[in-house]
Amino acid sequence: MQAAFIFARVKTVPIVLALNPGSNSLKFDLVEVDERHRYACESKSLLSGSIEDIGRLGKVQVARRGQTIHSEEKRIADYKEATEFALKLLKDPEVNERERLPRAELAAIRVVHGGDRFREAVRLDNDVRREIEGRKKLAPLHNANSLRIADALAEQSPKTSIAVAFDTAFHHTIPETAWRYPLNREIADRYGIRRYGFHGLSHRYMLERYSFLSGRSPQDISAVTLHLESGSSAAAIKNGRSVDTSMGFTPLEGLMMGTRCGSIDPAIVLFLVEEAGMTIDEVTKLLEKQSGLLGISGVSLDTRILRKRDDAQSKQAIEMFAYRVRQFVGAYLAVLERAEVVIFGGGIGENTPEVRNYVCRGFEGWGLELDAAISEATVEGDKQISTGLSKLGAWVIHSEEGLQLAHECAQVL
Repeated sequence: MQAAFIFARVKTVPIVLALNPGSNSLKFDLVEVDERHRYACESKSLLSGSIEDIGRLGKVQVARRGQTIHSEEKRIADYKEATEFALKLLKDPEVNERERLPRAELAAIRVVHGGDRFREAVRLDNDVRREIEGRKKLAPLHNANSLRIADALAEQSPKTSIAVAFDTAFHHTIPETAWRYPLNREIADRYGIRRYGFHGLSHRYMLERYSFLSGRSPQDISAVTLHLESGSSAAAIKNGRSVDTSMGFTPLEGLMMGTRCGSIDPAIVLFLVEEAGMTIDEVTKLLEKQSGLLGISGVSLDTRILRKRDDAQSKQAIEMFAYRVRQFVGAYLAVLERAEVVIFGGGIGENTPEVRNYVCRGFEGWGLELDAAISEATVEGDKQISTGLSKLGAWVIHSEEGLQLAHECAQVL
């Protein structure tokens, strides 16, 4: 059933507006979906845009075919306003007349946490909305923002159908041995405490894009995929199916991230509450928003800024980030037994050679031969960064979550 969903062809839905909320940003893509296309990477992006640093003064950009056609700095208060501004941009003569944009027939919204119920994209109705609302505490930086986007769409464009796709859906193939935590079974089952996994849209896109480029079926591929951005995760994919992933019950577990700590000793939380006198809200803020690259560097969560700095803390932040990635890649290579490739995606994976080089040097014993010159020169696009003689491949793949989101949501109509 899962394989049929993963590789099904889509019905004809010509134009989809994909809206992808991050923890402090909104990406939007206008996508042409074709029923003849098997993979999301075959869809055509007509326009892409991003609104960064929501809640502060941030950059707004709109691009087509990699060329910026609109750029400004603007203070956007929240995700409702961000959605309204994105829709306004799509109607703006500077953008629309130049690109002759068609009207979207479907809006597709990314939802981070769908729990164990949703295994594919669905129409947004009252029942689905209640399910999303019920998981807001498990994805506090994301789920509520997805609903705010839906509300803004319903208000601004009431005739547009809305569908949602879940980051957790791709990971429903993880076996119980991997998704069950070693907690008391009765308590864990009562509260639904288990590994769900996230960034499924991105991990699936990287798998299928690599499959498309190599001319083979995803079911014949075993790989470690790395979504490295402000929120980061790794996935072990065996014969086209997710069998393990670094994020767990919430998006806080796993790799070190932009402001999130990733996996730490859980007793640290108890210590901070009991010995340091911190409240639960204060600890949550520490773990979610004051740790990771920002917490270690004391400067920024952006590796593009940190890699240009010479201070010890900035350098250590990048090295710690890369070390944690290397740890998970090693674990997943052991889980998969015979993986053929490690795929780097996401903003950090695509444009930070220092991270890729550090990770890859740890697997020379596995037969990975990095082409350092190619890796150093690769900051965008899809590129093999291992040599032709490498027994374990390494690739950089530009993860197009907007295309994947549009592709999956188009299947519900």
